[in-house]
Amino acid sequence: MQKFNIAIDGPAGAGKSTVARMVAGALGFIYVDTGGMYRAVTWKVLQEGLNPEQTADVIAVARRLEIELQPRPDGQQVWVDGVDVTKWIRSAEVNGYVSKIASIGEVRQILVTKQKRLATAKGVVMDGRDIGTQVLPDAELKIFLTASVHKRAERRFKEMQDGGDRDATLQQLEQDIARRDQMDQEREISPLVRADDALLIDSTTMSIPEVVDAILGLCRDKAGGGK
Repeated sequence: MQKFNIAIDGPAGAGKSTVARMVAGALGFIYVDTGGMYRAVTWKVLQEGLNPEQTADVIAVARRLEIELQPRPDGQQVWVDGVDVTKWIRSAEVNGYVSKIASIGEVRQILVTKQKRLATAKGVVMDGRDIGTQVLPDAELKIFLTASVHKRAERRFKEMQDGGDRDATLQQLEQDIARRDQMDQEREISPLVRADDALLIDSTTMSIPEVVDAILGLCRDKAGGGK
């Protein structure tokens, strides 16, 4: 299949990362987890005892941070300055701060530059909140993947339980996701919006394999010249 770029956007907990990884694997494309990059910065900021209001210090952390993404069978492995932080960046503490860190314009500029560079050779599947609108506005296929707040909270709850993190309740996660949706949609810089040419997929009643199959069908249409 001819290589092209795929942008998958949507709110927290919609299954973007899992779907994007599986689509990339099926196509032989490269998966780029942009959310993991913002989480990596957030984790490092917290490790250094900073808070999002210390903007200049947060920007300095993002600028000097070495982030490496490595594919593995069960998902993307995220390394920060030579340390595997894959598990730690999904903690409840990081969940509570990542939107604030991601709303800092200079942090976004730093990471978007890295993300654009990764996609120059084509054959990339990238997920996030502003991929189709800001990072890869010329992506050949754009998907906006969403689901109900309750369903997204259930999925995140199971993910955290399976990872051994039992600090958060389902009700708390539902409130956190609703609050994060509002923050992502209302932030001044790169808000969460559906690109005009993005295809909407609501996964509330769909399984992950069903979503993947739907996107792969769109990819076949794209490769075959379909619109």
